[in-house]
Amino acid sequence: MISRSKAEIGFTEFVAMMAFVTCFVAMAIDLMLPALADIGADLGVVRDNDTQLIITTVFLGVAFGQILYGPLSDVIGRKRSIYLGFSIFIFGTLISLFSTSLEMMLLGRLFQGLGAAGPRIVTIAIVRDQHKGPQMARVMSLIMTVFILVPVIAPIIGQGILMVAGWRSIFGFLLLMALFILFWFAWRLPETLPQEDRHEFSSARLISSFKEVLANRRSMAFVIALGLVFGAFLGFLSSVQQILQELYQLGAAFPFYFAVLAMGIGASNFLNAKLVMRFGMKPLVMGAQLGSSLLSLIALIATFWLGAVPPLPFVMGYFMLLLMGIGLLFGNLNALSMEPFGHIAGMASSFVGVVSTLIAVLLGMLVGQTYNDTLIPLMLGFIVLPGIAFVVTRWAASKPAPCDKD
Repeated sequence: MISRSKAEIGFTEFVAMMAFVTCFVAMAIDLMLPALADIGADLGVVRDNDTQLIITTVFLGVAFGQILYGPLSDVIGRKRSIYLGFSIFIFGTLISLFSTSLEMMLLGRLFQGLGAAGPRIVTIAIVRDQHKGPQMARVMSLIMTVFILVPVIAPIIGQGILMVAGWRSIFGFLLLMALFILFWFAWRLPETLPQEDRHEFSSARLISSFKEVLANRRSMAFVIALGLVFGAFLGFLSSVQQILQELYQLGAAFPFYFAVLAMGIGASNFLNAKLVMRFGMKPLVMGAQLGSSLLSLIALIATFWLGAVPPLPFVMGYFMLLLMGIGLLFGNLNALSMEPFGHIAGMASSFVGVVSTLIAVLLGMLVGQTYNDTLIPLMLGFIVLPGIAFVVTRWAASKPAPCDKD
């Protein structure tokens, strides 16, 4: 009897698999948005703003996870690193699923973020192992197209689950999805990093790389600017459910309004490819930072006539323009931060991710926790944080760019 080996994974299946593996951070966040009020009520949360921690704690886990998986995948291989990430994510999901207090929920969410960081980081390495040059760019573009759709559809899925069952079923859905994708990944994708291409772990090399990034004041300024902008966005993400679903009483319609806003940030990501070629990264970044700050200042002044809770069409228009501006910043600031570090790209990318995310979590919590049933704290956050980021970016742009050692 002749045994038949399984067919080699094709291009379409590979892209679909990598997109699903990458999307777990976004899924773990956006699925939860419609359920935050129900989770808070069920777990006995006294302060409504404390439910925001269910969102921000995931990012805290992601921040620390980014420093682990990149170097680890070079040592033990891509698949084992993915297995570790999914195992930690599943463990965190189980804690959250059976949580009986906010503290237990936050512990589970921390593990979810720590685990989800693995698939997110290692996926890029897997794509790099399999494809180079324009083909890699094509694969990453297709993956990002799917990734951008997640914030559009995930809250709608979460709301649908919530209408049929309780909030714990959303974690059950995440658990089943994680198990399915893990099985698919294990069964269909071979290891992409051969044993002979793996490296020994070197703490000295890790420390040396981080010192090199820290010593580059120009790049560190871009990292700080990235953290400031990300912090403003995280403040929005933490409080948008309270604003739209509760303050404006949208109820079950909230995910659809959020989907409209998510399409705005997705559209700006597509526009960025053309705009950056025409204007360059630094002018585009400074224009988006200054524009976001001035737009929020105008919106704040408008509240003197419209009230601290302006009409919903005004708010949706403001949020849409704001998120389109923010969408122009993430990729460009990341690229500016990484410019001098092609020779240590993996290590530098981990460091940039950790520092900018930690800054964002602290500032995002500060903005979100000041929410007071008006839009004023959020508007102030978007005046101050992108405004400071503009000053920092302008200073960095005035400095000569050091050459990469490559």
